[in-house]
Amino acid sequence: MDTFYSPGLNPQDMLYKEDWEEAQERLTAWWDRQVIDRPAMWVTAPRKIPDERPQWDAWDFSRYPDEPLRVIEKFEAWSADTYFGGEAFPNLWINLGAGVAAAFLGAKPVFYSDTVWFETPREWEDLKDLRMDPGNVWWQRAKRNTALGVERGAGKLFVAMTDLGGILDIAHSLRGKKRLMIDLFRNPGKVKDLCWRILETWHQCYEELNSIVQGKMKGSSAWMGIWCRQRWYPLQCDYAYMLSPSKFREFVLPLVEEQCRRLDHTVYHLDGYGQIPHLDMLLGIPELDAIQWVPGAGKPGCGSEVHFRLYRKIRKAGKGLVLGVDHNRIQPICKELGAEGILFQTSCRSPGQAAHLLADSWKWI
Repeated sequence: MDTFYSPGLNPQDMLYKEDWEEAQERLTAWWDRQVIDRPAMWVTAPRKIPDERPQWDAWDFSRYPDEPLRVIEKFEAWSADTYFGGEAFPNLWINLGAGVAAAFLGAKPVFYSDTVWFETPREWEDLKDLRMDPGNVWWQRAKRNTALGVERGAGKLFVAMTDLGGILDIAHSLRGKKRLMIDLFRNPGKVKDLCWRILETWHQCYEELNSIVQGKMKGSSAWMGIWCRQRWYPLQCDYAYMLSPSKFREFVLPLVEEQCRRLDHTVYHLDGYGQIPHLDMLLGIPELDAIQWVPGAGKPGCGSEVHFRLYRKIRKAGKGLVLGVDHNRIQPICKELGAEGILFQTSCRSPGQAAHLLADSWKWI
């Protein structure tokens, strides 16, 4: 592989993020649920008007899986024209679709304009000895694109782990949504066996991809755009919105607990109101660090007061929060709840507006 790393750059610096060392310190404090001198905030802003900005689409790795250099160059141009304020940084996410580990195990991806579907139902007979083929084309793409991102981006940006997916979500891709639901009742032992074998493959993939990143970059990141000094990952189970609490406890909770034990830090992606019935179980996992709350389409945004009761519950359990909010809602949330343990992710219209937001934020702690 050709090396694109420039010898004039320190791999631990970040060309497109001047205050990277300071951001690392604040993110480390956030993982420890501490506040240094202001709320933890991930703030971006365009440096040019939209019509003049370089174009970047987070789905480009999925759109052009065999043209990673083309995608990386587009991301670099976009990063050079983006103000990364606070704890934001150029996060080159190798996005091959949510739950791409299903493709590593033989599912056939179908790409649409803004998503990838992996559902490829197979019979139990075909899944009983499920193993990942090291030569699998999608696994090779994930490794190659990650390695090229690291070589090209060292000293300029950070390469984020591909979206491996939730364990039961991967099982859903391999069995099919409806059949898996029936399996939970008729073949619970087979489902559990499949999920634990998927979990082993998941962590095998994580460790190998992480080792590629560690070749030139320190720490880890993922699709959620949060850097950590140690090994971390967002955990999820989108399928759980269809499950009762008892089924979640039986089929999902043990997997999440195990992943929390194996990784150094974790955030659970609580996606939609249908997942709230499972929250108490998640909050009871000692090793889980934080909850990212996403209300879902048609619901009040994360900045709405209707969610404050939920936030208090999460905070009372000693967990952090990741909230994507309008920048105007950060101060009211801090005033009502305090800033400890919350990472706000937002955007502004200009670097000046973003800098003003950050300059004022010390008043809100």
